Amino acid sequence: MSAINQGHVKSEINDKGIATIEFGHPLSNSLPGKILNLLAKTITEMAAKNDVKVIVLKSSGDRAFCAGASFDELISIKDLETGKQFFSGFANVINACRKSSKLIIGRVQGKAVGGGVGLASAVDYCLATKHAAVKLSELAIGIGPFVVGPAVERKIGMSAMSQLTINATEWKSAEWAREKGLYADVYDSVEELDDAVNILANKLAESNPESMKLLKGIFWEGTEKWDNLLKVRAAMSGELVLSDFTVNAINAFKKK
Repeated sequence: MSAINQGHVKSEINDKGIATIEFGHPLSNSLPGKILNLLAKTITEMAAKNDVKVIVLKSSGDRAFCAGASFDELISIKDLETGKQFFSGFANVINACRKSSKLIIGRVQGKAVGGGVGLASAVDYCLATKHAAVKLSELAIGIGPFVVGPAVERKIGMSAMSQLTINATEWKSAEWAREKGLYADVYDSVEELDDAVNILANKLAESNPESMKLLKGIFWEGTEKWDNLLKVRAAMSGELVLSDFTVNAINAFKKK
């Protein structure tokens, strides 16, 4: 089975109304289009359920949180429409998080690259381990974090986002990400992280659902045009991924 067709998204709801959504992929939890589509669909479905009080978004394993876009799928893109469709997958996930009437807690157990940083930025409250370094590597392969950029900028500001974008090969530590506001707290181990996520999720599950819904709307004020904005950004990436520069850069990365 090709890497493009691998991976999973699964969800469950416990008796307290905490919905847990997990995605995973054998290649460091990278995100092919199939997984992006399933993730956006699952977030939207969980948010619409009356018995769901709060959502936890996580990835599988105890190492990488998310390696971002699937290189195998990027290299297979041969026309603009396919490129736009692929990058629209990231836009759909971000917009699903944004439009969710339920608060979303992010659990980041390891490194986050590109789209993974976008996911961490799109949740409402993000907790991580000390191993959860971040990097926006898109410029290094000839594109840019165009789709995830609005979410990242909203969370950590233009200055910090531009640092990640311009110095595209350098990791920033989890502590740096906490200082910039991407992570609310950083823990020494996955066990401590999970304890913190569970405590917060249970507190929110007992909070007033209507209050949380209203707060969610306030938190995301000013993003009402993102449906169109992120489509435009997806087209930018979809065009750039066809260039010889990007094709050669991705192939070079794949050989490392």
